Amino acid sequence: MRKIAYLIICLFLASWLFAGADDLNCFTIVTGKEASADGSVLLAHNEDDVGRLLVNIHKVPAGEHRRSEVFLLKSGVVLPQSATTPGLLWLEIPGSDFADSYINEHGVVITSDACPSREDKGELSEGGIGFSLRRLVAERAKTAREGVRVAGELISRFGYNSSGRTYIIADPGEGWLLHAVKGKHWVARRVPDNEVAVIANRYTITRVDLDDKDHFQGSSDIIEYAVRRGWYNPQKDGEFDFAKTYSDPGAYGDMRNIMRQWRGCDLLAAKRPKLEDPLPFSFKPDRKFRLRDLFKVLRDHYEGTKHDLSDRYRNGTPNAGKNRTICSESTQYAFVAHLRSGLPAEIAPVLWLALRRPDSNAFSPWYVCMENTPGGSSRENPEASWKNHFTPLPPQALEDAGLAFTAYARLSEAVDRQYRERIAKAQKVWRNFEEFLFEDLKDHEKEFAFLLKNNRSLARRIIDNYIHGLEYRKWFLASDLLKEMR
Repeated sequence: MRKIAYLIICLFLASWLFAGADDLNCFTIVTGKEASADGSVLLAHNEDDVGRLLVNIHKVPAGEHRRSEVFLLKSGVVLPQSATTPGLLWLEIPGSDFADSYINEHGVVITSDACPSREDKGELSEGGIGFSLRRLVAERAKTAREGVRVAGELISRFGYNSSGRTYIIADPGEGWLLHAVKGKHWVARRVPDNEVAVIANRYTITRVDLDDKDHFQGSSDIIEYAVRRGWYNPQKDGEFDFAKTYSDPGAYGDMRNIMRQWRGCDLLAAKRPKLEDPLPFSFKPDRKFRLRDLFKVLRDHYEGTKHDLSDRYRNGTPNAGKNRTICSESTQYAFVAHLRSGLPAEIAPVLWLALRRPDSNAFSPWYVCMENTPGGSSRENPEASWKNHFTPLPPQALEDAGLAFTAYARLSEAVDRQYRERIAKAQKVWRNFEEFLFEDLKDHEKEFAFLLKNNRSLARRIIDNYIHGLEYRKWFLASDLLKEMR
């Protein structure tokens, strides 16, 4: 009987840990435009999903659509297609409902972090909405504010069909966080222009003021509904706090989430917070940020603190420790969206992308205006990938040497096997590569801007060739590093 009881306890703990893994996904930073060195909005994101997966990068062309064309939700519900849709860069993890990210040619970016809610009776209509939401925002929004409105209208109409999530939507002028709750309730808040927000799988919006339309959007009954459910008592609880009221208590209080949010604040805030103190929705930074500042955060494992359980890598890889780190074994891709103004529209938004773990791979620039992504960026074209997104991948797809992602995944795995000995070599190669890119891109963008004024078609071909060349060079460097580590 003792053995049986022990087995039951072990199985319970294992299932609890496995179930919880999906709630420890992703990490995001949004800076207001006055918090960056060049007046741009910056959105940095680590996409975390458990397992050996595949990341495809697609260029979805702009389109004009007939009145008869429709958009099909995963549930089978049909929506009218927009008359026109902008060009998109689509980061896809096949088979996943909530792992994709988009940036459109207007410079609107949408990505997300799982944030479990306490809702257990959320109302859904026609199957609700989940997977398709970010694609619809990317296709229909010309600004981040409009993207929040589009997302809110979809949630209000269909109901959100997952426990809870934060959608991060930004453009060159604004960054917004939208907290979706299972069912038809949601709230969004704009990040102040001179501040920074950090998200790590827990709701962060506290105060809600829907009369302040410049900074908030949301369900009109967000407070009344909480009162009806018994989650909030104005007489006893004081000022309404959305995060405390609507969060799943386990996820909201999970130290693995709190510590990552705290670490982002610790690395970026002018006034460094204490881990035991309440963490803010947003804060003033200690400096004007550049790209490399956010690259560093996305690569972080608590280095230099008592929370680094790898003991400066003496205990092996820091990606798989008990303390959940910002960069972790489940990080599938990372990016920093550099959302600028004052440049031609084709090159103003640029996505700096690292595949698999960013600690052992490099960030490199991608423009939405590209006609095509480089060969090896994806298994299928965008149309086929959308159609087949939930079709199981053949096993050989995850080891396809003809896909760039395979090289970066293998490199991350090789570094992890002997982290202390190998990470310095990899980071030296990638540091030199990124420093070269910062200067080289600056020079080339002057050329691109000139050509875009005089010969747009030629300019776009040259931009394609430039980005493709950089990606092939990065792929070669990753393959070369991998050979040295075998």
